[in-house]
Amino acid sequence: MKALISAEEKLKERIKELKCLYAVSSFIANSNLENLSPTIQVIANSLQKAVRYPEDASVEILLNKEIFREGEEPVNKVFLLSAIKAFNIPIGSIKVGYSEDKYTSNDFLNEEKRLIQKVASEIGNLFERKQIIEKELMAKRQMERVDRLAILGEITAGIAHELNTPLANILGYSELLKDQFADNKDATSDLEKITNSAIYSREVVKKLMFFSCEMPHQMKQTNIVPIIKDAISLLKPNFISKHIDCKVQILEEDIPYRVDSIQLTQVIFNLIINAIHFSPENGTITVNVRQNIKNIIIEISDEGEGIDVSKSENIFNPFFTTKQVGEGSGLGLSVVHGIVKSHKGTIEHSPNTPKGTTFTIKFPKK
Repeated sequence: MKALISAEEKLKERIKELKCLYAVSSFIANSNLENLSPTIQVIANSLQKAVRYPEDASVEILLNKEIFREGEEPVNKVFLLSAIKAFNIPIGSIKVGYSEDKYTSNDFLNEEKRLIQKVASEIGNLFERKQIIEKELMAKRQMERVDRLAILGEITAGIAHELNTPLANILGYSELLKDQFADNKDATSDLEKITNSAIYSREVVKKLMFFSCEMPHQMKQTNIVPIIKDAISLLKPNFISKHIDCKVQILEEDIPYRVDSIQLTQVIFNLIINAIHFSPENGTITVNVRQNIKNIIIEISDEGEGIDVSKSENIFNPFFTTKQVGEGSGLGLSVVHGIVKSHKGTIEHSPNTPKGTTFTIKFPKK
């Protein structure tokens, strides 16, 4: 056991502690919130220098399963421990220790205990600030995305209405011309191409109207389980051609909801066709349908490459696509978003572990 500390030594130790607190405050004030590891490491170093016997001390800061150390950790040690909390939730700890071969718990000063608690509190405050800023940025991005989608909805609704009349005229007059040139095979063939192109364009217009929620609904209370199962069964040839396994997990056979069955079928179709496109051969697509007190939840997961972070905010925008040219119009997910929104629901995407993407749809029960 070490000798009792003198008044002069106490003063020196107090100065070291104050210097440490000043340094910690400075490190935190100038920290990079995107990467806090360097800040935590220099705090551990500063804390080691502030204790009574720095040459024999070991400091360990544990944060979110990551460890920051200073000094050689003894096999058997006596130590001080203080929890690090953010919003009263434990996120880590600070441990300062000595080898019990040379020291006892009596070698820690009361001021050192308070110092470690204060440093733990400062680190906790730092992580609280980081979480607040991250939540603010996320909320801002969500609001900006909602605004963009609302504007896009208005624009696409206008485009759809403007295109409907000329497309109807093209189809009508091309049919009349077919009758007039019935004996001319070349002319008939060209007119057939015009008709097919007009029909394709009309389908794009329908998708635009789905996105802008302008299509009339045939809403009625029904069991959505058979609708989902039928939609999946119709895609069986697509699964077989790419050797993909589809696992359907539905715990309840009766999940009633007021829905447009055709539109719900289109949502399931679009999401699963999208999952098939991005899935590797011999991959697995999982469809999970369940309900709780508040929501009906539909999850569709694939094992593809996942969605790049730089593109994640745009995938529900019309005409945005990551597929090769000619493989998609970029309206599939925007149509899904429009239908889900028109049913007062929400749709989100998240990484699928260990790889791929999961789309989660929530329909509110009330």
